[in-house]
Amino acid sequence: MAQGKINVQTENIFPIIKQFLYSDQEIFLRELISNAVDATQKLKTLAQLGESKANADNLRVEVKLDKEAKTLTFSDNGIGMTADEVDKYINQIAFSGAEEFVQKYKDKASVIGHFGLGFYSAFMVASKVEIITLSHTEGAVPVKWECDGSPNFTLEETEKEGRGTDIVLHIADDAVEYLEKAKIQQLLDKYCKFMPIEIKFGTNERKEKIGEGDDAKEETIVEDNIINNPSPAWTKAPSDLAADDYKNFYRELYPMTFEEPLFHIHLNVDYPFNLTGILFFPKLKPNMEMQKNKIQLYSNQVFVTESVEGIVPDFLTMLHGVIDSPDIPLNVSRSYLQSDANVKKISKYISKKVADKLEDLYKNDRADFEKKWDDIKIFIEYGMLSDDKFFDKAKGFALLKNTEGVAKTMEEYLEFIKPLQTDKDGKVVVLYTSNQEEQYAYISSAKDKGYDVVVLDSPLSAHLVGKLEQEYKDTTFTRVDGDTIDKLIKKDEEIPSKLTEDDEKKLKPVIEASVPKEKFTVTFESMSETDQPFTITQSEFMRRMKDMNAVGGGGGMMGMGNMPEMYNLVVNANHPLVSKILNESEEGKQKSMAKQATDLALLSQNLLKGEALSSFIKRSVELIN
Repeated sequence: MAQGKINVQTENIFPIIKQFLYSDQEIFLRELISNAVDATQKLKTLAQLGESKANADNLRVEVKLDKEAKTLTFSDNGIGMTADEVDKYINQIAFSGAEEFVQKYKDKASVIGHFGLGFYSAFMVASKVEIITLSHTEGAVPVKWECDGSPNFTLEETEKEGRGTDIVLHIADDAVEYLEKAKIQQLLDKYCKFMPIEIKFGTNERKEKIGEGDDAKEETIVEDNIINNPSPAWTKAPSDLAADDYKNFYRELYPMTFEEPLFHIHLNVDYPFNLTGILFFPKLKPNMEMQKNKIQLYSNQVFVTESVEGIVPDFLTMLHGVIDSPDIPLNVSRSYLQSDANVKKISKYISKKVADKLEDLYKNDRADFEKKWDDIKIFIEYGMLSDDKFFDKAKGFALLKNTEGVAKTMEEYLEFIKPLQTDKDGKVVVLYTSNQEEQYAYISSAKDKGYDVVVLDSPLSAHLVGKLEQEYKDTTFTRVDGDTIDKLIKKDEEIPSKLTEDDEKKLKPVIEASVPKEKFTVTFESMSETDQPFTITQSEFMRRMKDMNAVGGGGGMMGMGNMPEMYNLVVNANHPLVSKILNESEEGKQKSMAKQATDLALLSQNLLKGEALSSFIKRSVELIN
């Protein structure tokens, strides 16, 4: 048996770190500024503990761009390094000073870095990197480290005013975009907007009038360009924030969004994991044009990603806002999160927190909750379909609105309709419409019977009614145009038919000839004389399968997504017009009457188009004349 050690040479590992460690080249800026922020945080901690005599006031990170010299410099007035520390933390790859510091000062320090590889991201854009640093310790000597991207480096004493570290990047010829001020500003806004220490990038100028009256003069005021907010709203206690603070923070996050959010949820937990954040409920369009990637994930106020799938339940990825947790497992480059037990716990916590917030809103101000319902129902319906625990909570505040706009919970609504809308088999039938205008005639027929109709017009309705039918036994949902009203809610009483079997056999071919056979089935029903002579219906099952398939799942699995549309043409056996068509002796006139009646029914369902519609209009004009 042979034993030995794997030989990893710096010549081999360095190009890997340079080229493959980070998914995006631009991350170098976040890493170097994070290191600089860590350096200031460490000094602050040591000063508070009395382990450093250095003045920890006015801590700052500065980014300096020199296009002519082709350099980009990151400076901090933090802890600095001695020559030994440079050798330890820079020359020994992946020996993280941050990690060592955290271990030593547990519960007393909050630093960003953990892996110790971030510094080397500089070589993705730099042909040469210099470190000029002076430790905070008394009697420390400033040193300069220099490396051209090879495993070779120099380390020597130098001159430097003031403690801290300057990292100078000599930008490579293939990375000159990072010498543009606008590019650096964009990256600072993206990655460093909420870092906990002030970050300066150049200056801004503004005009200001000095003096009064004729003596007033306009002067140019030069101010530091501070690119970040070190104390964003989510780092504060909810008791310290007013409603306007949350609105202002939302505008800070999304300056190009002009609509205000409906409401917010402030997250704050320290056990069994640390997590803070603020989630906002935006207004959603009813057609489910959802824009995900609006929740920003941070780790100790450092931006990580906008891809929060896994940590945020899928139905909540439509929310906006911020989540910040040092306990979220990240890959080495801190570019994306890795799934583990903590992620699942955090996801469950967020789901529960949202459910609790919605329940509180419902209980504390039901009237306001009802006003917001149309804007938030997509979130709630999606959550009820995708998360069983959320469903259990949400069924107590999820609302059904009828065609008059009256809102009730499911339990309230079932009690309300039970006396009239229980069929002969003991099932409570919930009648619903997906489009009040298109299904107006069917709604009217239902109301004439004293029935109530709810509006279910979201893309998720077909899925949701199936879920509700599973939960509430002896309850069924059916769309008002799924059949004739007497068939939708079957009662014991039956209306006798004026047509005999022979009459139906005689009439059926005439009516069948007026509609495409491959799409329509003609049936006769004994209905009231006041009901429509011809009615177009579609099977609840078939239509629901197709609706489910349209938004994914359900029908497609059963091959129904590709099936042609199938309809029933229901003939009211008791309507005078049907008797008139039956008794018409002139064949041409009989066919014309049947065609006109079926076209009217088709027109009411928006099923009459193209040539058929044109022919109907022409025929109608002739009948008038």
